[in-house]
Amino acid sequence: MKIKMLLFLAILTLGMVSCKNQASQEKSEVANEKPDWVIVIHGGAGNITPERIPPEKEAEYKVKLAEALDAGAAILDNGGSSLDAVEVAINIMEDCPLFNAGKGAVFSADGINELDASIMDGRTMNAGAVAGVTTIRHPISAARKVMEESAHVMLVKDGAEQFALGQGIEIVDPSWFYTEKRWQSLQKAKQREAEKKADLTKKSGTVGCVALDKHGNLAAGTSTGGMTNKKYGRIGDSPIIGAGTYANNNSCAVSATGHGEYFIRNVVAYDISARMLYANMTLNEASNEVINHVLKEQNGSGGIIAIDNKGNIAMPFNTAGMFRGYMKPGTEAEVFIFKDK
Repeated sequence: MKIKMLLFLAILTLGMVSCKNQASQEKSEVANEKPDWVIVIHGGAGNITPERIPPEKEAEYKVKLAEALDAGAAILDNGGSSLDAVEVAINIMEDCPLFNAGKGAVFSADGINELDASIMDGRTMNAGAVAGVTTIRHPISAARKVMEESAHVMLVKDGAEQFALGQGIEIVDPSWFYTEKRWQSLQKAKQREAEKKADLTKKSGTVGCVALDKHGNLAAGTSTGGMTNKKYGRIGDSPIIGAGTYANNNSCAVSATGHGEYFIRNVVAYDISARMLYANMTLNEASNEVINHVLKEQNGSGGIIAIDNKGNIAMPFNTAGMFRGYMKPGTEAEVFIFKDK
């Protein structure tokens, strides 16, 4: 009997050790799955279909998206901060006339390019934004200066431009942002308005970036020209922390694009983080619930890009397409435009 008991205890002990070792191995495997860094970008969402974008134009978009990803990834791979990666990636898109941000931004009803941007640091929960600016070449860089060099979160119009000038941010003549394509879009919008054939405002995209660096810090940024033919100093969600941009190391980093009024009303970027923190949802669950249920039920259109603190990514949208892409260590840039690719 004693021998049987000793044998039983020995087997039980070995089993416990085996289970413990297995659990440790599983935990290690999960931890090893977290990438050293991740970067995700978007260039706007909307009625983006193969019929509207011919193959040669599709190729142009993909080249520029890949360029932005490569620039941000190089910073992250060298141990740089997520904030630096976000700023540099968005700078590239702000200088590209393909996107509605910086050069190539849409025109307001007054025939002016009015630019908005915001950035947020997931480590400190600090944030900065500028809105309604007309002479700042890189609004995202100005937003970062607001975050780091002022006691405020958002500066607007002339005040934001005076602050940016004092901080050494590049100032340009408003003509820098002009493109003939956007100007003609304004003329068409005004004609449709006169004929009462369409809404007074037309959404035309945004650019954004979220990143996770080697130090485990998240950051998010968004930049836009807003809506074609917008009036009365309208401001959308892009410069509003919690609506168009949000980052928290305890949950995720989010950048949004779409019909800003709906993103503001639903505090979309923050809501995704809150669902993760308070409802124990995964990033994928939270972002899909907000974009494909909450917004769709209100006829709100758009999408988001997001990264959680484990390096998981999400890129849901409820429109025909969204310019988007991501990159991780050891891979080339993956870029997509339409629903199925």
